[in-house]
Amino acid sequence: MIVINVYYDCKPGKRREFYESILPKAEYFRQEAGNIQYAYFDAIEDDNRLLLVEKWADEESLKSHASTDIFKSLGELKEKYVDNVVLEKFDS
Repeated sequence: MIVINVYYDCKPGKRREFYESILPKAEYFRQEAGNIQYAYFDAIEDDNRLLLVEKWADEESLKSHASTDIFKSLGELKEKYVDNVVLEKFDS
């Protein structure tokens, strides 16, 4: 299983708007083959940080996910709402 933590440092005051914009894409990603979890969490200590926890069955599932057009369209939303992204990837 592959676990990915994605920390989004949103532009000031834009976390909720970013989440609402990305949610329809998340619903699609949750239905992809090999997806185990795709869940967002607000950071209590930072009003501008959003955490995404992804779990994938294997590397092939993750690569397939990253090759979709809907995944590639995330860049536009990140450009509009996000200042910085930190990614952590773990194999379990």
